[in-house]
Amino acid sequence: MIAIFCFQGTCRYSLKDAAPIPPEIKTVKVFFIENKARYINPQLSPKLTDKLRQKIVNQTRLSQTNDEADYEISGYVSDYSVSTSGISQQQVASNNLNVTVHIIFRNKKDDKKNFETDITRNFPFSATKSLSQAELDLNDQMVNNLSDEIFNRIFSNW
Repeated sequence: MIAIFCFQGTCRYSLKDAAPIPPEIKTVKVFFIENKARYINPQLSPKLTDKLRQKIVNQTRLSQTNDEADYEISGYVSDYSVSTSGISQQQVASNNLNVTVHIIFRNKKDDKKNFETDITRNFPFSATKSLSQAELDLNDQMVNNLSDEIFNRIFSNW
């Protein structure tokens, strides 16, 4: 269900129960999201894992467990690379930090709902910055965007 609220010319929308969690599903286990990319950002995996756990606990009624769970979520960072995204006057003007996370979702109550998917996001940054400078600027954005996308893939019908 989509709810739209308008007040003094400003409209906001929210999605409600896009994919309601069945009542028999009570627990979730989020395994550590490993980094298997050629280049490893040492902060990305632990921060992404923690952010995803927090998001699920805060935005669903599911309880996080380290034992057997109704939903199990695992995955790994499969790509972490830089590509040129813009050239100006025959010089690199901007780059993209490309991040792909492979997610594995297991529904222990209904095997038909199991899936694996890749989530790829590109994070632009100025070519005047080094990768380590760009990572400092982009770490929070990467973690937030990727955890939102993972959450939406699991708990939404789209």
